[in-house]
Amino acid sequence: MANYGKAKRTKFFAAISGLLLSALIMIILSGCGSSPTNSISGRITSGGSALPGVTVTLTGSASIVTTTDTNGNYNFNDLSSGTFTVTPSLTGYAFSPLYRNAWINGIDAEEFDFSAAGKSRLEATMHTLYLKNDGTLWAWGNNSNGQLGDGTKTDSHIPVQISVLSSVAAVAAGYAHTVVLKNDGTVWTWGNNSNGQLGNGTTSDSGIPVQISGLSSVTAVAAGYAHTVALKNDGTVWAWGYNSNGQLGNGSTTQSTTPVQISGLPKVAAIAAGYAHTVALMTDGTVWTWGNNSNGQLGDGTTTDSHIPLPTWLPGVAAIAAGHSHTVALMNDITNVSVWAWGNNSNGQLGNGTTTDSAAPVHVSNLSGGTAIAAGSYHTVALKDDGTVWVWGSNIKGQLGNGSTTQSTVPVQISGLPSVTAVAAGYTHTVALKSDGTVWAWGDNFYGQLGDGTTIDRWTPVQAQ
Repeated sequence: MANYGKAKRTKFFAAISGLLLSALIMIILSGCGSSPTNSISGRITSGGSALPGVTVTLTGSASIVTTTDTNGNYNFNDLSSGTFTVTPSLTGYAFSPLYRNAWINGIDAEEFDFSAAGKSRLEATMHTLYLKNDGTLWAWGNNSNGQLGDGTKTDSHIPVQISVLSSVAAVAAGYAHTVVLKNDGTVWTWGNNSNGQLGNGTTSDSGIPVQISGLSSVTAVAAGYAHTVALKNDGTVWAWGYNSNGQLGNGSTTQSTTPVQISGLPKVAAIAAGYAHTVALMTDGTVWTWGNNSNGQLGDGTTTDSHIPLPTWLPGVAAIAAGHSHTVALMNDITNVSVWAWGNNSNGQLGNGTTTDSAAPVHVSNLSGGTAIAAGSYHTVALKDDGTVWVWGSNIKGQLGNGSTTQSTVPVQISGLPSVTAVAAGYTHTVALKSDGTVWAWGDNFYGQLGDGTTIDRWTPVQAQ
């Protein structure tokens, strides 16, 4: 009897085990043919405050449109693996970065954040430019070559309106010249023209804006020490001016007083110009560079100049900036935003805790959540999505805004400056625009570039008049 009972139990457990195994196989088989899904989510803020009602468009492996909720959040759910681009838009606002790319496969793309500002823009070198929401342009600071555009060569310690221009869409500040893009796609320049950087076919300075003939449908402009770059709506890049290091990217070192097209580039989304090098961000998130490379600012692992565009190894970039001889990029990481830099690091402007140059991108330490970047001559600035400003690098004139003149090799927050929507880095000063429309500046003020009515250097932010 005992043996019979044991045999029954053995058959019973065998049957149960068979059923469990069959169920497990069915579960496994039911999962076959279905793809795992992921999501892309983030938040859009302006000056650290939530921005609801923003249209957010997802393109790529799927096409979806949504809007941000009352907390500024957006979500795209149930996405199969693939490549996607997220682009925000809202009338009256500009976004930084312009868009973000993601390739997702088993990992959700979280914290895909954007910072929004009115159409206002800031630009600076040793003069400062402020483009207001109404399309008017204001300038102050150094005017030795007529770069303020008011018809004089007299410095201004307070903002003056460039009244001969209206409907301005974008601005760029060279070392001693100014570039403006109007809403109609035309480009206007003024100031120093010793190397043809005004693009009007001469080398004569101009104290008033002059239009560059034969250049239309432009969507973005950038200015280096003595060269100028323009991006057209077809994704092509054009450059003119000084070319001693090949910064025009046309394969030569001969300057040009009129725009020349840069060949060999994929479709370009954004441009930046350093002292003598040029940077372009492609629509696929790759970065291409050319020109001076004495400190490794091209990011190709060498210190050899290039007269034509070269790709760096850095993929997935959302925004770029160029300093005197260093380059900065905001990465499109799907799990977190990060900032990378390369080139000259003599003052810690790469932000990695050292003062050693790097010919390849290095990660900026202790910084996350950045949405906008700017590069001065030897310092770097980042704006975070909470409206705070972080700075690092040279501080000889107080351009870090932390109340001292001690440089920092890692990012430090500027205290007492909340709700910032845009930033700019000059030669040795820094500028910030707050959500209430006020402009704040700090650092070198020799030419009145802080706009506070004085020529006194400021080690902490002061409001421009």
